[in-house]
Amino acid sequence: MLAPALALVASAALAGAPETKITTVAAADLPPAVIAVVKAAAPGLVIKEAELKARENRRYFDVEGVLPDGAEIEFDLLEKDGRWEIVETQRDIAWVSAPQAVRDAATKAAHAVAPVRVIESTQNNGLVIYELFAAGQPKTPALEVSWKNGVAKVLAEAWPH
Repeated sequence: MLAPALALVASAALAGAPETKITTVAAADLPPAVIAVVKAAAPGLVIKEAELKARENRRYFDVEGVLPDGAEIEFDLLEKDGRWEIVETQRDIAWVSAPQAVRDAATKAAHAVAPVRVIESTQNNGLVIYELFAAGQPKTPALEVSWKNGVAKVLAEAWPH
């Protein structure tokens, strides 16, 4: 986590962040189908926490855990036609670890960028979303930048997952 030298400027706030209902779920209470999907994606995963999220007529499970090498990871699963599918794999990174083009795009959009938290969210189609959090705003990213095929783009609206 980076120390906040400068916060993201308010004009960079995302539009359209949807309301989300969140319910904590014990790892032991996760549906077997959810456990099977995350264990297939990350053999040896030890599940630490889970939440059921409902927003805009979609149901998600966020499943957080630790890999055998000690790395923390989170899988976001979306229910589609009664089946659970990983739509996003997340991990915290240092801002300096983001691709230079992503950092440049964020700086161009917000001018003063020093996020206190950066989540790298790899989508199931290879697109990566970098979620930048400002000091005092831990729940909703202040800015999101997409990255695919070497192209970085600041998002005007919150990413749906």
